Amino acid sequence: MMLQKLTLLFPLWMVLLGAAALIWPEVWLFLNQGSVVVSILAFVMLCMGLTLTIDDFRRIARMPKAVAVGFAAQYTVMPMLAYGIASLLQLPDHFAVGLILVGCCPGGAASNLVSYIAKADVALSVVMTVCSTLAAIVLTPLLTQLFAGTLVPVDTWMLFKQTLQVVIVPVVLGILLNRWLPQWVQCVMPVAPLLSVLGVCVICAIIFAANAQSILNYGTELLLATVMLHGGGFFIGYHLAKLLGFHTQSARTISVEVGMQNSGLSIVLAKQAFPMLPLAPAVGAISAVMHSLIGSLLAVLWRMREK
Repeated sequence: MMLQKLTLLFPLWMVLLGAAALIWPEVWLFLNQGSVVVSILAFVMLCMGLTLTIDDFRRIARMPKAVAVGFAAQYTVMPMLAYGIASLLQLPDHFAVGLILVGCCPGGAASNLVSYIAKADVALSVVMTVCSTLAAIVLTPLLTQLFAGTLVPVDTWMLFKQTLQVVIVPVVLGILLNRWLPQWVQCVMPVAPLLSVLGVCVICAIIFAANAQSILNYGTELLLATVMLHGGGFFIGYHLAKLLGFHTQSARTISVEVGMQNSGLSIVLAKQAFPMLPLAPAVGAISAVMHSLIGSLLAVLWRMREK
């Protein structure tokens, strides 16, 4: 029970570690090297894989319409919204590419946590996250090429390899471990969600520390862009679902899945595929904080409304 309560405080850990990284960046800088960030994200995705079973994929056939709507909105609304906001605010290329990368990423694992808090359909949330995550290996590189390619050269093959390395391989490994070593997974599962949450928080803290001065200088601009992106995703996702006739619980789930992105993946891809844009990962770090805060606030309001 205590571990679950600590996990539910995800936005608080995100804000605290982010603030600590901005105040004392030198404490975190030793982690911003080599493959540390990539390894942490791979671990987070492995923890997500441990929560999945083959039955989760069978559920797709039982709720195809909801999964299809959420999936389509994830990979159309968010990339177009990111590109439109970057153009509207006339963001410099490094921030524009970072924002577009966030928009082109799959739904974040934290969306399942927020759906749980909101009393939405957690099973649907898990299935939608799995679908968008597995599709990311193809769609994230292609959509990034489509939207960011108008601003800077995009190494699509590098994006493909990185997505395969830090998303697909760990998730599939987690699913296989769940199938072959269920007793071991049951021992690990109580602490896995909290470790995932802390892993994402540490990734963001590392990026905050590495770009502390730039984030402080351009903080207002980045906050506005990410609030518009994620706020727009939550709003459009919910009202699109209601327009298509879904009941409130499913509409909330689709809203959360569309509004929350795998910002950790956007950070890794920005670092690896756009080395000439060192500030691009900073957008992913700000994004992670903002979608966590907006999602958690919405979840609490929805939960209160249920009561």
